[in-house]
Amino acid sequence: MARDYVRTIQDMERYYYGGNALTGYTYSSGDILKADAPLLSTTAGTYQAIYGRKVWSQLNQEFNAFSILPKKPWEKSGWRIITGKASFTKGGGVAENATLPETTKPDFLHVAAKPKTVAHTFDLSEVAMFLSDKDDGMGDVRQVLKEEMGKHHADHINQMMTADVDGPSGNDFESLDRVTSDPDTMTNVTTHVDAMTDHDMYSITRAGGAGNAWHGAEVSVNATSTNRALSLDFLDTIFQQVWTRGGNPKVILTGYDTLMNIQQLLQSQQRFMETKRVTPSYSGVKGVPGMEAGFIVATYNGVPIIPSKDVAADGSSRIYYLDTDYLWFQTAIPTQYFESGIETGDPFAINRLGQEGLYRTMGELWCSFFGAQGSIRDLS
Repeated sequence: MARDYVRTIQDMERYYYGGNALTGYTYSSGDILKADAPLLSTTAGTYQAIYGRKVWSQLNQEFNAFSILPKKPWEKSGWRIITGKASFTKGGGVAENATLPETTKPDFLHVAAKPKTVAHTFDLSEVAMFLSDKDDGMGDVRQVLKEEMGKHHADHINQMMTADVDGPSGNDFESLDRVTSDPDTMTNVTTHVDAMTDHDMYSITRAGGAGNAWHGAEVSVNATSTNRALSLDFLDTIFQQVWTRGGNPKVILTGYDTLMNIQQLLQSQQRFMETKRVTPSYSGVKGVPGMEAGFIVATYNGVPIIPSKDVAADGSSRIYYLDTDYLWFQTAIPTQYFESGIETGDPFAINRLGQEGLYRTMGELWCSFFGAQGSIRDLS
């Protein structure tokens, strides 16, 4: 399959990892293929499909900030955002045999974004590899490092997705905390953000403008940034505000501590959290029938609540309302693993008697409608 014919995330997986079936996020030993040739231990400068695919699978099969996002292949580097609805002040009624009303249209803004590359490397010496299975060594240290660095790569990407808005992304992927922020509401520069420019994303300057402007999400904060006790009113208000803007949250992301607080809050009012069986998919979090597949998660207003250990916190973890119809991870290249060195027959590639490994993922978090997202912050 040529790269030009990648149209879906499934096409992209087949292109980079090999294999014939639509296996989703799973892999098998039969898929240890490059697009054109089997992987051999003697291949110099090896691209090892199985290790990259294992990490990509880990990122998408386990519930975390990354897995709940839909995945789309990178086909363009920009999109248009509606910044203002079409005006209806001119009316629309037409009298008999009268001329048609003046034309009207919504306001558009072109947004540009480039793919970002996240890479993690490791290296070890020939002597370290030789001694690792001698005496009381750890065994195959090269294999151990592959596995551990793969976990590190996946964990670091999840941390990027939940990084605090007051830390500009730079070369990291954008964060859900920034997507769900609002410069018109989060105005306390000493506590909400370090600078108003922290809200900026892609080619958009988000600071400035009237309340409920197109560039802001729906946010509940304390004006003084003093942490507050969670209430059902906070939870319901964000739902109402997002619905009013035209969004419809598909998933709620928060930390384990806040999930427990929601459960205790409902129990104190003799209400109980309903549950749903869901699974990560290419299109985001989806409900699944039956009793064998998926994960059982709590819900609020019928929306699945997914806990993650890395969610940004004030007193307790923040709550993100995510409408994944307008929020996804645009994938340029899924996770790949490369290795070079003495063990793969090419010490000249790294100019020493050792081994180096590299995990790499390329893409970016995209949001085409900030008003469909929301967050609750400053929780005690």
